[in-house]
Amino acid sequence: MASVSVVDNSANFSGNSHSKLKERTLLFRYLAEINIIFGAWYLHWRITHSVNFDALWLSIPLLLAEIYSYLGGVMFVIGLWRPLVRQVRSFDQMTPPFPQSAWPNVDVFVTCYNEPTEIVERTAKAALAIDYPPTKLRVYVLDDGNSSAMRAMTEKLCIEDLQSPLLQQQAQRISAERSDMLERLEQLENLTPGAQAAEKWLQDLLSGQVTNFDKTATELLGSLQQFILWLQPHAQTLQEHLATERITLEEAIHQKELELVKLARFHYIARPKPVGLPHHAKAGNLNYAIFSGETFGDFILTLDADHIPKPQIVKRILPYFYTYNLFSGKYEHNQIAFVQSRQDFYNLPVGDPFGHQANLFYGPLQQGKDGMNAAFYTGTNAMLRREALISVGLQYFADEFIKDEKRLNEFELIGGISSNSITEDMNTAMRLHSAGWKSIYHNELLAEGLAPDDLSSTLKQRLRWAQGTIQVLLRENPLTKPGLTFWQRLHYFKTMYSYFSGFATLIFISCPIIYFFTEITPVKTYGFDFALHFFPAFIINRLTFMTAAWGIPAREMWRSEQYAISLFPLLIQAVCSVISKQKIKFQVTPKQRQSGIYIQLVYPQIVIFILNILGIGWSLYLLATGRLNSPWIHLLNTGWAIYNLFLLWPIIRASVWQTN
Repeated sequence: MASVSVVDNSANFSGNSHSKLKERTLLFRYLAEINIIFGAWYLHWRITHSVNFDALWLSIPLLLAEIYSYLGGVMFVIGLWRPLVRQVRSFDQMTPPFPQSAWPNVDVFVTCYNEPTEIVERTAKAALAIDYPPTKLRVYVLDDGNSSAMRAMTEKLCIEDLQSPLLQQQAQRISAERSDMLERLEQLENLTPGAQAAEKWLQDLLSGQVTNFDKTATELLGSLQQFILWLQPHAQTLQEHLATERITLEEAIHQKELELVKLARFHYIARPKPVGLPHHAKAGNLNYAIFSGETFGDFILTLDADHIPKPQIVKRILPYFYTYNLFSGKYEHNQIAFVQSRQDFYNLPVGDPFGHQANLFYGPLQQGKDGMNAAFYTGTNAMLRREALISVGLQYFADEFIKDEKRLNEFELIGGISSNSITEDMNTAMRLHSAGWKSIYHNELLAEGLAPDDLSSTLKQRLRWAQGTIQVLLRENPLTKPGLTFWQRLHYFKTMYSYFSGFATLIFISCPIIYFFTEITPVKTYGFDFALHFFPAFIINRLTFMTAAWGIPAREMWRSEQYAISLFPLLIQAVCSVISKQKIKFQVTPKQRQSGIYIQLVYPQIVIFILNILGIGWSLYLLATGRLNSPWIHLLNTGWAIYNLFLLWPIIRASVWQTN
């Protein structure tokens, strides 16, 4: 999937940013409309002409599963109605130029919890190498595990950073400026006694107490005194002028000393974890850093421990947060709360056995959300405006405090990033949108991370996503949440809706198995009438999806579909665990391969796989023995079963996959 490249910084567009509809959007819209019509036509036929009343226990669940899938498909295509492709000029190449003295301070938060120090160190070094003025960039390792090894690593790296040529050059510049000011202060101190005597003599002269002096010279000296006082209008005397100048110099010297101290731009923050209080996992880790008083940047760049940023990341994202005011001739802050860039991974094995490539989400889906001001914040490779985060977070904290005053003890942990769900990133974005803030999706690869490379870690990550998203639905339903636009409600609800698909999938993959061993069909007829309604709807659905995903390799899209189906037990588990109010803990995705065979994690898929094979074998046996009834229906279900086998096989294979 092609992303906006850095070379687009010199693209031919006016202004500092430019957006346009993604290519083939009009073709997609045309196919989407036909897809919706054909799908509705098929469902109408299913409801009115094909329900098998002799097996309602099977036909009704299948019909409900088809209706569920159709509604999900409708929301899917509507969500892609306005996909935006954005281009932007880098912060140092904006027109008119943005004065570097006015550039904002940026904090980089590297969140970690028990990751190997070498992984965090690699990310931290890349963050320190970001192309941005060193006096305006701070990097913080937020260690939720409070590891002594992590602390030692950050101290070592901080010293190395201070000894780097870049910071040494800055230190020499600041020291030289401070020395000049100290020299001026010394000159001023030496000048003060003489100035006091001269001013007394001049006052005596102007008052007539000194008589042996030319009148013209007296007038000239009086004019000189007035000129000096004019340079400092608030001073009544030359002594006051010198005192004011001394105070100004002392303050400037103090500021230079602070600049020297602030050159230490790499810091370690480990929050305390009092016993008996909720800690709120990653959200609490981020919020403590925001409210601890140690960070102060206007913008916050969040990075997972393993996501290595590119040097240009800050300059490529910052332009979105400013709008040039023609009347004032200055850049002003706008209503953009966060800018999310794409995610990718540098450790994906050949064939991507775990289905981690996400070019569909970090492409058409996020671009479609962006076109409706509903881009999702996904926790890493994103920059947030501190003002927006704190103002919205404090309002939600106030609401929680009204309900329970004991939550004051958690203030530092819940006042910014949402702690209401284990998918704190999406919930935070929804809160910002509901408060009227806006978002941007920037489709450029600006940081790469580590993807889980074993099935156990992969399933933990997917389960957390599913559970957290359903938590948000139950606690802050976007359909009823005040402040969201219709399109924002659609995008958030569509994502939450998709995590209930495990039940529909179970019905779909069970139908051919049930038929093989019972010859009970959920559809009254599989003849010409069925083919006339099903196949046109199925084909146009596939064409619509192919158009939406244009440019993404077919292999990747197929792997994505395989995992969407084969993860049905996990999705069912997620729904049941949240609805039954089981205690759900945030589990950090392991950053190193967990060795082992994980067959036990895919027992349901293996059972379904084996039953499909047995069912196909049974049909062949009946055919060979001449006892096969309804060959056409058997053929249709055999094709359906083979399709299911192809969908389930990758996750079974992934359970025993080993690196070479």
